[in-house]
Amino acid sequence: MNAIEALSQIEEQREFEFTDSDFKYIQEFMLRETGISLSERKTSMVYGRLARRLRRTGLDSFHAYFTLVNNDLDERVAFVNSLTTNKTQFFREKHHFDFMTNTMVPGWQSQKKKRIRIWSAGCSTGEEPYTIASTLAASGLLTPNHDCKILATDLDTQVLEVAKNGTYGIEASKVIPSAMLHHGFIRGKGKKQELLKVKPSVRKAITFKQLNLTATWPHKGPLDAIFCRNVMIYFEKDMQQQLIYRFWEKLGSGGILFIGHSESIGQMGSRFENLGQTMFRKP
Repeated sequence: MNAIEALSQIEEQREFEFTDSDFKYIQEFMLRETGISLSERKTSMVYGRLARRLRRTGLDSFHAYFTLVNNDLDERVAFVNSLTTNKTQFFREKHHFDFMTNTMVPGWQSQKKKRIRIWSAGCSTGEEPYTIASTLAASGLLTPNHDCKILATDLDTQVLEVAKNGTYGIEASKVIPSAMLHHGFIRGKGKKQELLKVKPSVRKAITFKQLNLTATWPHKGPLDAIFCRNVMIYFEKDMQQQLIYRFWEKLGSGGILFIGHSESIGQMGSRFENLGQTMFRKP
């Protein structure tokens, strides 16, 4: 069986009719509303995720479902949530947090800097902002003597609810360094011993907010660091450059932009000092 025959067989097995025009509608909607570009390679993924929404809403066609999306705000949110990909873990790309501990924190301390503002853009289920906060806690910066605040945003409202809860499986602790585990987390007891809970003092440093990166940003004042890792890969090149320019505008002098290992800042590289390992400093 060749690839075309295999694809045809898959389409015949689909529960709902899903045409090229249906997929094009979804592509245009996501690009217009979220800035996310869906390639044709995502067709099966898109069908699978939205087919679940059709079953849940009791509809029997994508045409009827699109009508619902256009007229029901809750379903519009569920539609976007279904198509956003969220994959993360604690201390992902650990060298970024080693840099915070070994370079950024000592720099702030030598400057006697008290006000620290960090943005986790595309925070998913919360592992990234809690990693940042536990790193600050282990460095002694989450104290009444410091004004440290982290804004954690994501487009997907469902993952934000998970993030706000701050509870994870105990297996997550395997990748958390001991100092950060001690300062940032509590292991459950009794029936909850297989759970890992973020400490209230760490949770308090973070504000979770739903945000579309292509819309207006809520920040007041310059930022010391922006983490936007493995997010821009879902945007077209022009949008990536627009976002990086806006990040550059929001960063204070000496602020650091962290991006994912498969991402680059392209032409905006002339405005940053490249520190290596996908870390960029605003001069």
